[in-house]
Amino acid sequence: MTDTVRTSAPSAAAAKHLKRRRARDGRFRYYGLTAIFVALGALAVLVLTIGSQAFSAATYHVVKYDVTLDPAVIAPEGANRPADISRNVEGFYGLVRDNLLTTFPEAEADRLSRRELSDFVTRLAVLPTARMVANNPELVGNAITLTAPLNDDLDLYLKGNGVRERKIKTGTVSSVQGEEDGTFRLSGTEAFEAVVAGLAVAGVDRAEDAGQPDVLLTAGVSTGRLTEIGAGSARMELLTGRAQDFAQARPTARIIVSAESERTISDRQIAWVLALKEMGRVDRVPRWTLLTNSDSTYPELAGGLAAIVGSLLTMLITALVAMPIGILAAVYLEEFAPRNRLTEFIEVNINNLAAVPSIVFGLLGAALYINFLGMPRSAPLVGGLVLALMTFPVVIIASRAALKAVPPSVRSGALAVGASQMQTVFHHVVPLAAPGILTGAILGMARALGETAPLLLIGMVAFVGDVPRSPTDESTVMPVLIFSWSNNAERAWEPLTSAMIIILLAFLLVMNGLVVFLRRKYERRW
Repeated sequence: MTDTVRTSAPSAAAAKHLKRRRARDGRFRYYGLTAIFVALGALAVLVLTIGSQAFSAATYHVVKYDVTLDPAVIAPEGANRPADISRNVEGFYGLVRDNLLTTFPEAEADRLSRRELSDFVTRLAVLPTARMVANNPELVGNAITLTAPLNDDLDLYLKGNGVRERKIKTGTVSSVQGEEDGTFRLSGTEAFEAVVAGLAVAGVDRAEDAGQPDVLLTAGVSTGRLTEIGAGSARMELLTGRAQDFAQARPTARIIVSAESERTISDRQIAWVLALKEMGRVDRVPRWTLLTNSDSTYPELAGGLAAIVGSLLTMLITALVAMPIGILAAVYLEEFAPRNRLTEFIEVNINNLAAVPSIVFGLLGAALYINFLGMPRSAPLVGGLVLALMTFPVVIIASRAALKAVPPSVRSGALAVGASQMQTVFHHVVPLAAPGILTGAILGMARALGETAPLLLIGMVAFVGDVPRSPTDESTVMPVLIFSWSNNAERAWEPLTSAMIIILLAFLLVMNGLVVFLRRKYERRW
């Protein structure tokens, strides 16, 4: 007969203690889930904030100009070689300006109007067309459609970001009568009642001394500015087009809250760009120039190609220097170095170097590579060497951890069959530790790709308009370009900065994705 084991019921104190312990476990689980959700929420806010701004930079507006390539302007006598044509930016810009003046003859009235109309396109915006004609000189003398980016302020306006305005559909305008002072009287039964109500609402958002908001009235390609507004009539100053276009029409009123003196674009420029859009000459297209153009002082022409190529060249130098030296140093320290005070001193300092701020490596690089060795400033060669100094500790620590993870039985087995220590390490241990070594090296490279401070100290903050062709050419990198664009005053740089951040994050995601792939494909569990 077997004896049954009797278990006594837990005492009241033990039950109470058990209940508290389970409550603590539940709270700990709750705190962990809360921390995860907070982190995911912060990440979502970051992605949405940057993504919403970058979405605006994904497209931009371009204007089409039908021009005839007059040989006397494009390729005059003595300057008709392809190289001369590609440099003749002023000639192509003159054709665009003449086309705009033909479209809007009222701009000939004064110098200010001509300058405002000329601001629609920058001179350098016609450079791609000049190069295209230089490569195809048979186009000289023919009519072509020239496409150029719209001014960045007007581009923001068409996207709804540049000017605070409220659009209101008016009633039918029954009559348009000219006045002696050159203005026009628009009349219609309660045609402007909604505009009067909109002005009352808009006045609440303005300062007391700001005055009356500007009201633009648009009908087709014609736009005027209302100077007197009543429920059934209004006085209009014609900005562009014909006054008769408003007769028997229901124009659109635009109440602009900010005064014209406080804006970067004038009422007349708004009227002209609305007319071009109504004519079908303004298109919104993808901004591929962000990946194909180099940096520029004009937001509508700026791109990140030079910074992307500079980052790739810098990472190439960093990889060629940091990975072999760091991996070999890790192999020596882990497999061959004697265990003495010197080795311990080196290991402690390597661990300390991993925590040193990156700007310290920038100071070291500026003193060693530029001041002492005389290497070129703002070059990927110097930038790669500086980042290699910063990446060394990360590569060494990660590589040593991967080597330690290889079971001692692998070493013992190799030595037992007659392999030397060198053969054991490089034929057996290192191949098995390779996934972990590469993972650590790529993570170190990803960290170096996002560094800005050490590169600022070696001069990589300079404006670079040309794509670098070698590691010794003047260059910049993506983090420095983001830093530079974020300091610009114009509002158009904000979405461009966010778009460049997205591109940098894409590079980092690719590198981290490569780490995950290597780890899952080649990692062995012991």
